[in-house]
Amino acid sequence: MKQVVENVLSGLDTKLQEEPAETAPTPIALFESAEKRKDQHVICRDLLQVLWQEGWFASERNLAEVYEELARKGYHYDKTSISHSLADLVRENILTRVGSMRNYRYVQKRPAKN
Repeated sequence: MKQVVENVLSGLDTKLQEEPAETAPTPIALFESAEKRKDQHVICRDLLQVLWQEGWFASERNLAEVYEELARKGYHYDKTSISHSLADLVRENILTRVGSMRNYRYVQKRPAKN
């Protein structure tokens, strides 16, 4: 029994060594062409952070503008997902929002460090 367990464990070690680890795409690489990212799942929040890093939120943007910018870059998230991701960035003090409910505008709270 001990030999069987050792064989299984050694087989797992060699299999793990043979398979290359997947690397996460760099933030800027998220906006590559659709053919290059066809098999990758990209999170809306990561895309918004890229826009922040590029300084896109230097001026106030409403939800419709954010939606249009992501769509222009080839990402078609529903506005609810974008709104939740924007709220997460506000909670993390990356963005701030001004205005009233259902009419918020988002602007960077601090510039990205390059």
